[in-house]
Amino acid sequence: MNNTKILLLEDDANLNETITEFLEELNYDVTTTYDGYEAQDILYESKFDLLLLDVNTPGIDGFSLLKEARENEVLAPCIFITSLDGVDDLEKGFQSGCDDYIRKPFVLKELAIRIETLLRRGFFHESKELIELGEGIEYNTKSNELIVDGVAETLGNKESALFKLFMKQQDEVLSHDRIYKELWDYDEEPSDTALRTYIKNIRKIIGKDRIVSIKKQGYKFISQ
Repeated sequence: MNNTKILLLEDDANLNETITEFLEELNYDVTTTYDGYEAQDILYESKFDLLLLDVNTPGIDGFSLLKEARENEVLAPCIFITSLDGVDDLEKGFQSGCDDYIRKPFVLKELAIRIETLLRRGFFHESKELIELGEGIEYNTKSNELIVDGVAETLGNKESALFKLFMKQQDEVLSHDRIYKELWDYDEEPSDTALRTYIKNIRKIIGKDRIVSIKKQGYKFISQ
């Protein structure tokens, strides 16, 4: 797994299974659900990097689910997967907060391309897969790996989530509360000691000076 977490809401069991197997073969971590209310619960229990939402689903529909999620500061990019093909439906989808829209039936490879593009855009608003961070260090936006002098360095789940957050907010101070909200699920107890450990582990790879501790405020990733 590359630590990229996707929430899939699709009530068609066969299509759900097909999409899940396809994405897992691409090393995505997929959480599947068939019901809007179930997806709603899961969405607030865990942090996801991307949402794939059908629209006409049991319980709450995809449009309403995403609209509410956006109002509650869920910022993960979202792709609607739906058989609705009217312009009004398209407009409603984007008004609810989606980033892309793919109509059924679709080719799985097209879905993969759209997912990869959105995930990269979420960090850098560009299409490059490898981003140079200086001093022989690169970040792979597809695999979420740090590469030092050509060697991939593996991060734990929490370290990976933290580094992605730093990459999104380069040269900005990330408060402790913001980090806690992004890294820990609702049923987990945030730990300042654990956070310091994650920071230490990342610093071992990219250097101590790249992540600055701001007293009583938080941490800042220094770009080059």
